[in-house]
Amino acid sequence: MSNKERTARFRALHAPGGILVLPNAWDAGSARLMEVAGAKAIATSSAAVSWAHGSADGQTIAPETLLRTVVEIVRVTAVPVSVDAEAGLDKTPQGVAAFVMRLCEAGASGINLEDGTDSPDLLAAKIAAIKQAARQAGTDIFINARCDVYLRKLADGDAALAEVLRRGALYRDAGADGLFVPGVADAAVISQIAQTIDLPLNVLVWPGLPAVSALKAAGVRRVSAGAGIARAALGAALRAAHQMLREGRYETIAQEADGLPNMNGLFIAP
Repeated sequence: MSNKERTARFRALHAPGGILVLPNAWDAGSARLMEVAGAKAIATSSAAVSWAHGSADGQTIAPETLLRTVVEIVRVTAVPVSVDAEAGLDKTPQGVAAFVMRLCEAGASGINLEDGTDSPDLLAAKIAAIKQAARQAGTDIFINARCDVYLRKLADGDAALAEVLRRGALYRDAGADGLFVPGVADAAVISQIAQTIDLPLNVLVWPGLPAVSALKAAGVRRVSAGAGIARAALGAALRAAHQMLREGRYETIAQEADGLPNMNGLFIAP
């Protein structure tokens, strides 16, 4: 399947009236497990991928490490893969565009690209540069523009909503294909963003976030776990290790692994 075909398939998962549920992965094994669980697409978590390679989240992972991870995930899965590219792992729009083209070559169908505490104009320039590079290369990539107003508490109340709407319009006009607003959980605010910005709205699993059915009714078209599932897995590992090391017992290992499929079997060709 070509990059354009994979990306077209990924775009279709954001169609009006539906909602794409993404349980984020951090390596080939977790990605394959998400696929077996029923995920229609796989998204990576920058934090979880960084932790898996001994790095902190926040643009510290080596670009080559992220690229290898994407290649490995694409190799063992048959669904579209979206990559959390943080701020693009480069400081310039041209450098970000060049890196994203390498992600396309690795098999990525989509990316998340964040504004963080940088100027929104910088993210808009990155989006435009990526779209231009993709056209020149004859390829395609779904750009999910991440707006960090709520996540980083850059504003409060009505001012926060107004800033999200301003940035959302800016990113849409630059060529973004989706708008990701992590940190927002209020159903009324979510609905207003979805109704105002004509891009598929993505929200992050967050304390107080309504259930998927309510999000769908509010107009959300994508909900992501972020690093949540990786943290749950690491929490289970820590509980099992604590019991073994501190108590000399092993029940937690069996409890936490209950229901896990034969992982080795997931990678053996039929």
